[in-house]
Amino acid sequence: MRARRPVTLAAASVMAVVGAGVVGVRTLVTRQAAIARRRIGKPLGEQALDADRVWRRKKHPGTPVELLLLGDSIAAGLGADHRRDTLGARLAKGIAREAGRPVRLRTAAVVGSETSALAAQLASLPADYRPDAAVIVVGGNDVTHRVAASRSAEQLEQIVRALRAADVPVVVGTCPDLGTLRAIPQPLRALAARSSRQLAAAQASAVHRAGGRVVALSRAVGPVFAEQPDEMFSVDRFHPSALGYRRTAEALLPAVLAALETVDGRARPESRLTRSRPTDPAHLRDER
Repeated sequence: MRARRPVTLAAASVMAVVGAGVVGVRTLVTRQAAIARRRIGKPLGEQALDADRVWRRKKHPGTPVELLLLGDSIAAGLGADHRRDTLGARLAKGIAREAGRPVRLRTAAVVGSETSALAAQLASLPADYRPDAAVIVVGGNDVTHRVAASRSAEQLEQIVRALRAADVPVVVGTCPDLGTLRAIPQPLRALAARSSRQLAAAQASAVHRAGGRVVALSRAVGPVFAEQPDEMFSVDRFHPSALGYRRTAEALLPAVLAALETVDGRARPESRLTRSRPTDPAHLRDER
């Protein structure tokens, strides 16, 4: 599938201009968007590392848990220096540690995707593929590309409903707080923060209606990204670093484990997640 262009902040400036309606603010915000584009650039390229494989603790037997990642560049893991540091790999290793089973990761997320691209991501999967759980992280590009929050939420709800209709548990990490991006000057950063919060709220309502689980990333990891930007962001100061992905995965993991435990509120008969397992990350080893 052809990758979309990465996030551009010019669209965010246009959004701010329409809302402001003042020539002076228009000029200022447009100038700030250009500054942000220069600061961010494309040092990471447009292709995330391929982390799709079976992740397991050493000598782990059993049928792999099938984990699906959908969404944008965060779901794809852009910014990680090694495939083990991508969001999908971090989640897969965490599940393997707690479940005592290998985890097969499949990443359909595409860098630069808006919520409207989720349907194509699902369509790109093999017809006989059935994940044990799906994780979706999307929304940042909808904000910067001026997509109405109501429309984005509606598109997300449709995808979650489709997955739930196939009996697939779904966990959605809602739109991150774009106000943590220091590369964006004020007042553009404040406008982006407000829009991302509005979208996150609309996403949460939509996902709950569709029967999915919600993790509010702006609350779960937003503060640490704001307080430690040098550690949490990669070299482009826009996408998470390895540590940023670790914190994001830690925020999502409890909801993913809970989703794997139940289907429509019932315990999954094949689940082994309720058994006591070592939780020390040092026990975790990826398959070589």
